[in-house]
Amino acid sequence: MRLALDIGGTKMAAGVVSEDGRVPVFDSVPTPQTDPWGACAALLERVADGRDVDGVGIACAGPVDTVAGVVAPINITEWAQGFELVAGVRSVFPDAGTALAMDGAAAALAEFHHGAGRGTPNLLSLVVSTGIGGGIVLGGEIARGRTGNAGHIGHLVAPGSSEPCSCGGVGCLETVSSGPSAVRWARSQGWSGNTGRELAEGARSGDAIAVDSLHRAGTALGGAIASAAALLDVDLAVIGGGFAQSGAPLWEPMLDAAARHARLSFIAGLRIVPAELGGAGTLTGAGLLALTAVI
Repeated sequence: MRLALDIGGTKMAAGVVSEDGRVPVFDSVPTPQTDPWGACAALLERVADGRDVDGVGIACAGPVDTVAGVVAPINITEWAQGFELVAGVRSVFPDAGTALAMDGAAAALAEFHHGAGRGTPNLLSLVVSTGIGGGIVLGGEIARGRTGNAGHIGHLVAPGSSEPCSCGGVGCLETVSSGPSAVRWARSQGWSGNTGRELAEGARSGDAIAVDSLHRAGTALGGAIASAAALLDVDLAVIGGGFAQSGAPLWEPMLDAAARHARLSFIAGLRIVPAELGGAGTLTGAGLLALTAVI
């Protein structure tokens, strides 16, 4: 039996992996403020239910170090300076192989095999939500980079932004186009709402500030996608995440900006499409990783 494990700042999920890498049944728990590993280990043991585990695919919020098996997610305080996650999983299942990837990379792999990227072995995936994550598939395989962090598109620089970012830098795409950042900008302009969902509803209803905020966010996203496509030579970008559900006020400026910038012949046909797997994408990617897990 093989297991998939998805760890994010909000929740942890785990389930048994089917032969095609999907995870049809899973369990989840909120990510606690204290002792996140204790909660994670208990979740794994509950899902395994005493059965032999041969492999575990792990997707975790980044940064990660897939070579060392260490994760340092910004939004899990106890792990932010580094936690030996692979060693932890092996302490629960000593005979199991493991495979670790950044959550955005796992989501990209899942969309390639089972979602909007089927049949497109070179693609970029974005998760636009509280933050902006990403992953890259090249030649049908995750592009990992030196430490496993390739795909952090949320930390490309957004032209014109000088806002501080949670990563410690300034002017990252995440400071313009994530849900909380768009809300923050709108409120600085006099908008009175509080959430990304309210902002999207306001934009669809014609609220001028909400429209401007989503236009600003979408334009920055489209420019970043076009830039990444030129760098990576991909012809498909798959966009998921809660804030990506904001509809035409976000998508139309995003598509317009991407078309304006993606002018080189090899990316002239760049397609930007919604993700198909939704919240199951990252866990499905972990399931696919589990199929390749080795000791």
